[in-house]
Parts: sequence; C-alpha cells; structure tokens
Amino acid sequence: MATVYKTDFDNLKLMQRGKVRDVYDLGDYLLIVATDRISAFDVIMNDPIPEKGQILSQISAFWFKNTTHIVKNHLITNNVDEYPAECLQYKTELEGRSMLVRKCKVFPIECIVRGYVAGSGWKEYKRQGTICGIPLPAGLVEFSKLPGPIFTPSTKAEVGHDENISPDVASKLIGKESSDKIASLSIRLYSFAADYLEKRGLILADTKFEFGLTEDGDIMLIDEALTPDSSRFWLKEEYAPGKEQINFDKQVLRDYLESLAWNKTPPPPVLPNEIISKTKDKYLEAFRRVTG
Repeated sequence: MATVYKTDFDNLKLMQRGKVRDVYDLGDYLLIVATDRISAFDVIMNDPIPEKGQILSQISAFWFKNTTHIVKNHLITNNVDEYPAECLQYKTELEGRSMLVRKCKVFPIECIVRGYVAGSGWKEYKRQGTICGIPLPAGLVEFSKLPGPIFTPSTKAEVGHDENISPDVASKLIGKESSDKIASLSIRLYSFAADYLEKRGLILADTKFEFGLTEDGDIMLIDEALTPDSSRFWLKEEYAPGKEQINFDKQVLRDYLESLAWNKTPPPPVLPNEIISKTKDKYLEAFRRVTG
C-alpha cells in the first residue's frame, strides 16, 4: 500500500487540512481522508507512519457500525465504489482510508471521558485533587482507576493546545441541554467500548469524542471514534497503578521525542526508521485487538 502524506484532489474542494485528516466539501456530504501524517505535542512530523491512515479509518468505521444503538453517527459509507462520481478517479488513494459522511454543525468542544488518572488529568490531580475541576478521592496514584468514568471536556483550538475546561464551562459554551446530552452519550460510549476492549485484553484509559448537530436537530458522533490517536489503550495483563503502562498509541513516538533536546515547536526532528516501525506496530496491534 502506498504511503499518503497529503492529498491534492484537483477537482474536489479542500475544506480543511488537519493534523491527520484532509476534508473535502462535496456539497451535501464531506469526504474525510485519513493520511499517514502523525503529530505529537501539536506538531506534525515530516515523516509519515505507513498504513496509519488505513488503520485509523478501519477502526473508526468499526466503532461507528457497532455503536449505533447508543448514538447516530455521520458515516454514510466507506466503500469507495459508492462515493460520488467525481471521487472515483482517486480510488487508489481513497481505498481503505476514507469515509463519505454527513455534514453537521460541530459542537466546539472535545468530549473527553477518563476512566483512569493519566496525562494532563494526573498533573491537575497532583496540584489540586481534581480533574477539570471535578473533585476526586484523595490518595490516587498515576494510572489509578477512577471510581467511575468522568466527563472532562476541553476547548477545540484551531492552533496550539486544547485547554481542559469544567463541565460547567462546557454548559455555558454550548448550552446546558446539549452539554448534558453529549456528556451522557460520551460516558455511554466509553463504558460500552471499555467493556468490549477489556474482553480483548485492552484497558481504555481515556478517549475523546466529537459531536455535531444535523439540520434536523439530531446529535451525531463525528470525526473519529476510539482510535489510538483519540484514546489511550493499555495492555490489561500488565496493568498496575503507579508504574508505566504498555501503550497501543503514539507513546513510543512521544517518549522518543521527550528524549531529545527538541523544544516541541516546528520544525520537528527527523524520525529514525526504528521509531517509525515501532509506532506502526503499535497501531497494527491495536487494530487487531479492536477489530479481531
């Protein structure tokens, strides 16, 4: 399979080029293409991870098809033969790494659910015993399991870092009714996926969802779902609070970058083949465990 770092489809209207996805406006629909780009610390690396786009697309499609009992989603089809005619000349680049989706008005918050204390949540908990302002029991250590999953939203930054916000601030941004609804949907999605993954030897430590609103007023799950880019997956059999976990995401890349004298701003360092290969292996292992 050819590696795709970015797409340039001349006769399609490019709407957005994100850290990983290129999004094209097809009028009534959007075409989302997952490239092999990878970012860390909000910087896009110059070196792609081969097959990453296919892996992310297939995992998202799997979850979209298996969570419709909880919430509708924007996926129309990921079969390129069913795309509008103007897309078909790009079939080779689109195969396995793209989706035709419904248009929605996107809610301007990231919907993060945490079942464990990790990442920015651990940093806040150490300082003040809370995550996103939510008080938590005393005495938790890094990677402790929380008493139950919590909704910890963040802002969606066009540039720079997303910022953690409290559920109250999310309510003010999008309205209490919408905020309560997507918080509830986020927790239900997390709980369903966490139960599913546990049977397959993975712990879902935390994950990020995005939601949109259709013209009919339906809330839909959009963007990606429960991928190694949007979630922390840990190996269940090796899990123990207070020690480093075995990850199935881009932690290999982050750890490598942390070992360098790099200031986490562009330009990014060149990635050694070994790091590219190890990162790809982690994504592949996550794919196999998730989809079977």
